[in-house]
Amino acid sequence: MEIESKVVAEKEMDEFQLFSLSLHENQTTRGFNTVEKAIALDKLIHRFQIDPAVVIKTFLPFFSLEPNEKILNTYLSLAQMEDEIKTYVLREEVSRSNIRRLSTLTPDNRRAILSLISSLKLGENRLREVLTFLEEISRRNRCEGKDIVQRPEIQAILSQKELTPSQKTERIKKVLTDLRYPKLNQLEKTFEKKRKELNLPSNVSLHHPPFFEGKRLKIEFQFETKEEYRFIVESLSSLPDKKEFEEIIQSG
Repeated sequence: MEIESKVVAEKEMDEFQLFSLSLHENQTTRGFNTVEKAIALDKLIHRFQIDPAVVIKTFLPFFSLEPNEKILNTYLSLAQMEDEIKTYVLREEVSRSNIRRLSTLTPDNRRAILSLISSLKLGENRLREVLTFLEEISRRNRCEGKDIVQRPEIQAILSQKELTPSQKTERIKKVLTDLRYPKLNQLEKTFEKKRKELNLPSNVSLHHPPFFEGKRLKIEFQFETKEEYRFIVESLSSLPDKKEFEEIIQSG
């Protein structure tokens, strides 16, 4: 096996020329991952004081990136993030849009949120959903992301070892949804309480409209025998006489 090497005298090239040579050599032999691109771009801007317009025009295409300021700023923000965040970005192949969401957080909030998202094994869409919920809840409740993550109901879910990452994700999503939409959460609890008070047969279900938009209710049931069917119909026929049913209709 032959390995090509180059010996450059110290005075032949300045630091930037050596850095540029290293970039071209590595791009040719192995390429750069997302974090390495971020670090290289950060050095060009902050260490070598290269004009951002030059970096956008020359170096972004060199790294196979679209030559615009938004892309440059995304990678520069990633370069400033904590090492554990960079590791997560690489491991989960986090998108640029979610990198930008992470960049709006303080280091403490990023670390706290990382403890949540890294244990859930989120896909790209779920990650966007969780980060958006955390941002909106923080803004609505005037609190920090780390305060939301440390809530007892979230920590209780994370500590349940018998749950799969997927199950944890769904349960935490429900907690975040309730925090984001407290009025909807209250409507859901009220509806569920009255639905239970109806004592419907186990094979009969009563549904409210999605997000309680509109008044149309839906009843579904399953049966195998005529007797079972008669029992369900008799149960449903008695619903109009129950005040809980009337309250559900009136509250719709």
